[in-house]
Amino acid sequence: MANIHIGINLEFVRHDDKPFEWGVRKAAELGYKFIEPMVHWGRELLSEAGYFHSVSMLDDPLRIKRACAEHKVRLSGLSAHCPLIKPEISVEYLKQAIRFAAECGAPVINTDEGPKPAWTTAAEDHVLMRYTLMEAAKVAEPRGILIGLECHQQYSKTPAGLDKIWSLVKSPVIGINFDTGNSYLAGEDPYPWLERVVDRLVHLHAKDISVQHSEAERGKVTGTPVGCACGDGVIDWERVIKICRKAKRDIVFSVECGTVEQAERSIKHLKKLLGKK
Repeated sequence: MANIHIGINLEFVRHDDKPFEWGVRKAAELGYKFIEPMVHWGRELLSEAGYFHSVSMLDDPLRIKRACAEHKVRLSGLSAHCPLIKPEISVEYLKQAIRFAAECGAPVINTDEGPKPAWTTAAEDHVLMRYTLMEAAKVAEPRGILIGLECHQQYSKTPAGLDKIWSLVKSPVIGINFDTGNSYLAGEDPYPWLERVVDRLVHLHAKDISVQHSEAERGKVTGTPVGCACGDGVIDWERVIKICRKAKRDIVFSVECGTVEQAERSIKHLKKLLGKK
């Protein structure tokens, strides 16, 4: 039976205009043991000035390692989302994210297919994704870094679509980062979908969706950046936990919410269900 740990995506500090290190400290203060930082390519003004939490991959990966050590948290993965359909962007981005993850100690990088170009066919898009994933896998395999494919966009919004992307490249390092909120908002039933991928699960985005959000967007969108506090919305977390116990590896629930207050309520709710203090 897989162990389940509670972590948090650093998007929870997006509205506080604070840097990465502030987010790590706040996560630790709230009791989180794992974090999922966002990494970006090149230079980004707000992060460089200390007003945003993402970390440049031109920076020293030991910056992340030192912050985690200081606050006694571990990395569940890196948020390395980039459009797999656009290899001119994503091949080098993913290869760098994998090397960065290996050095800072993150076992997983998470991504999705991204929005498609307006002029390509579905068949062409899958060839492009296969090329990007193959290049990424060849860098990830010798380093033991897992690639978590997330349900988030036009093709991955259905179980069959996500499976098709996953099957493009046969590699032991390519798995699934299941997003509970995105799957629900896309109009699918998240529980049978999670059952379908649990053997390939490498990471989970614990995203809850409020009733109001559900009424406004379910079936009209393919995902959302963050949800409400876990326990405040429509997701049945006891059922999600029960399914994830069947995974082949220990799984981190990386909470994706939009505020510090939501992060605090989320960990209290999940700890209670998991029987953790």
